Amino acid sequence: MTALAPIMEGFFTVRLMNQQDASPHTIATYRDTFKLLLTYLHRRTGKLPNRLDLTDLDATVIGEFLQHLENVRGNSAASRNTRLAAIHSLFGYASLQAPEHAQLISRVLAIQTKRMAKTTVDFLSHVELDAPLAAPDRTTWHGRRDHALLVLAAQTGLRVSELTALTVGDLRLGTGSHISCHGKGRKDRCTPLTAHTQQTMAVWLAERCAATDTAPLFCTRAGTPLSRDAVGRLVGKHTTRASQDHPALHSKTITPHTLRHTAAMTLLHAGVDITVIALWLGHESPTTTRIYLHADMALKEQAIARTTPPDTVAGRYQPTDALLAFLDQL
Repeated sequence: MTALAPIMEGFFTVRLMNQQDASPHTIATYRDTFKLLLTYLHRRTGKLPNRLDLTDLDATVIGEFLQHLENVRGNSAASRNTRLAAIHSLFGYASLQAPEHAQLISRVLAIQTKRMAKTTVDFLSHVELDAPLAAPDRTTWHGRRDHALLVLAAQTGLRVSELTALTVGDLRLGTGSHISCHGKGRKDRCTPLTAHTQQTMAVWLAERCAATDTAPLFCTRAGTPLSRDAVGRLVGKHTTRASQDHPALHSKTITPHTLRHTAAMTLLHAGVDITVIALWLGHESPTTTRIYLHADMALKEQAIARTTPPDTVAGRYQPTDALLAFLDQL
């Protein structure tokens, strides 16, 4: 019998923290996965988590846990796959620590991710975007902060985790104004700012009046960084307010990630190449960015407009004769 506790502790402290130097977000996601799994096993077997053995987590149990996530907790296939990725990572580490359980481990590692339906992304048109940007009450401190955050998010397409991690020193105004961020996958990138965004951020930075460059750019009244949930709530609050005057927003689910999609679609409509948009958003590969091509109905309409209508004789274009054109105009 091989105890589970030392393997799991080594997985977090040795593999994730020391060897891989995993981000706090990754560690938190894996932690939450195993808290759910251990709670499920405790209810199922009655064993306390520190009494569990590796053999208590065979492929059948893991499969039933994944079904529990979907059927009881109502998780999506994407969430289910995220939990499975954490379990696979743990068992990959366990294969080196407990080789005597190679067969059990290989069966767990063989559990496949679930295929998901690919949906088109939600984004806002220019008119739709103006409404939530104008919704914050800029006569208040919170309203001015929220307005600056929304303007920056919609123009730069930063992820919500990147927005909450920004510091005052990450903002550069003046000639070559830009925002620097430490993004997903530990990739650093700089995003240029438009004149409007630069002006908005200059106003907020003057009011922020931070003591050091390491202070959070967007903070609470107490000066602490905003959480991801707080950003989600403020986007929802101002969207609800904006939808009172713009009923079309009622049919859209607007989240901080919707603003990221909107920034990408704005670049696409401006004719920016898809590889440049991938760099702008911090995507690992332009393949990820192709979802915006599928979502852009305007591009598809332009493509169909270039096709030959049915029942039309195909042929090479011949320019009109200049002399005949002159006579036709008489």
